[in-house]
Amino acid sequence: MPTIDVDYKELDHLLNVKLNGDMTKLDDILAYVKAEVKAFDEKEGSVSIEMKDTNRPDLWSIEGLSRALQGYLNHAKGIKQYSVGKSAVEVDVHANLWNIRPFICCAVIKDIHLSDSTIKGIMHLQDKLDQTNGRSRQKTSIGIYNLDLIKPPIEYTAVKPEDVKFVPLGFTEEMGLNEILMRHPKGVEYGHIVKKNPLYPMLFDSEGKVLSFPPIINSNDLGKITEESRNLLVEVTGTLHKTVLNTLNLVTLALIDRGGKAYSATINYPEKSDYPQKTVVTPDFSNRVVALSVEYTNRLLGLKLTSEKICELLLVAGLGVEKVSSDCVSVLVPCYRVDVMHQVDIVEDVAVAYGYNNIESTWRELPTTGRAKPDQRYIDVARELMVGLGYQETLNTTLTNPDVLFSKMNAPPTKFIELDNPKIVTMTCLRSWLLPSLMEFLACNASVEFPQKIFELGKVTLPDETRETQTRDEDWLAAATTHPNANFSEIKSALDSFMANFGVEWQIKETVHPSFIEGRVGKVIVGGVEVGFVGEVNPAVLEAWKLENPAAAFEINFRRLLEGKTLEKVIDKL
Repeated sequence: MPTIDVDYKELDHLLNVKLNGDMTKLDDILAYVKAEVKAFDEKEGSVSIEMKDTNRPDLWSIEGLSRALQGYLNHAKGIKQYSVGKSAVEVDVHANLWNIRPFICCAVIKDIHLSDSTIKGIMHLQDKLDQTNGRSRQKTSIGIYNLDLIKPPIEYTAVKPEDVKFVPLGFTEEMGLNEILMRHPKGVEYGHIVKKNPLYPMLFDSEGKVLSFPPIINSNDLGKITEESRNLLVEVTGTLHKTVLNTLNLVTLALIDRGGKAYSATINYPEKSDYPQKTVVTPDFSNRVVALSVEYTNRLLGLKLTSEKICELLLVAGLGVEKVSSDCVSVLVPCYRVDVMHQVDIVEDVAVAYGYNNIESTWRELPTTGRAKPDQRYIDVARELMVGLGYQETLNTTLTNPDVLFSKMNAPPTKFIELDNPKIVTMTCLRSWLLPSLMEFLACNASVEFPQKIFELGKVTLPDETRETQTRDEDWLAAATTHPNANFSEIKSALDSFMANFGVEWQIKETVHPSFIEGRVGKVIVGGVEVGFVGEVNPAVLEAWKLENPAAAFEINFRRLLEGKTLEKVIDKL
């Protein structure tokens, strides 16, 4: 997201609002243009503002930001009017630029008084536009010069790199163009844009003085702006005329807002060329007209606004109105609102001016009869109970391998589902029980603080020859605890608490299971049916997983638990 740094005192002045350092108040104001305070350096007196709307370059300067907020602050509504004087300079474009960097737009700013913070702000805007709209200067690049040092007309041409030398901005020695590309920081950064061409674009005045080597660097003589500069030349070169013109407009308007007076420039393109126009006058501050349907606006916003009310809101949003009827509004869009491409963009401005908080919330009527599975109620409650018992839920992959399922669990192989074409050697089958996944999880977190208590309520996949797919998925629940004193009594107590709170009567019967210590393992019986097991994990399993502390675990077939009639008594509680 674009972030701009502005002077706090200037922002306070341009907004004409006494903020008194209240960043919450400033955040509330910035919300109208989808921006917020990122940082406030009270000592330096600067505010960093992050723009959430990346297609509003008119907001990337303190001048544009204050312009956009005037209507919301009830200072001025509608389009801010700008004027431009008659042409003050001519630019002659050479035909040899056509396949290199063919377009240029210029403006003259006179009688401007610059401060250090103003210059920093304009340079900041220039950099933001170069990097974003200009695609890192490939599409457009901006140059600003001291007009008093320039002798018009200006010549925009392409030259052989060995034919020109000048002192680049920030340096004191004269350098050739290729030398600039190798030694100057901007040449190193942007040199790839021009190196692909045999000729390099250049700007000269009538006396042959170098203005700049676009899009690389200005000359140190004419392209250096100071607080003493009163008259400026702004130029934008690039590969697409519309983008070049829009960029020039944004920079020129920011300088006008700083008290400068704008004058146009006449761009003369060569007669025998493929340029669409031979003479172009820039900048162009003319407004566009976009038709806004009242019905479309109300349908999108869920409101019942009249065309008159929509007009009021448009003025607050800084737009204009040319013509109004009961079903349509002809909206005037200023030149700096380059983001407006469709009437939906204007509807958004209407919504912001109306206030999102003033739009009544309604539930969306979805055209579906979908709902959660009935069993999902029990699954959700089971998870909450395990969390309440102090166990942390884990989500493990259902893909695994026989080594994890059987070898490391000290268990003999049983039937499981293998993949026909596995992509990873560690994921060649579907898991047939959950405990191996929990042991693998504990092994990966051996350095975490003890005690560790985890559980998973997830899917296992088992062979089933009675089905067409010959497999079935079931929900199983497994839990494990590991710490220096983990034992059978602890895990049995956890299982007993779970069953009691879940409303299930159960029994435990002694059994033998190779993954558990003999004499410390039992099978879980519900309604006369075996649904799982509980016990203290075999040291051989712990050694296979490189676990140093004892562990105890249980695993039950949650699906069989739901099939038991004992659950009927607790449905109302769930």
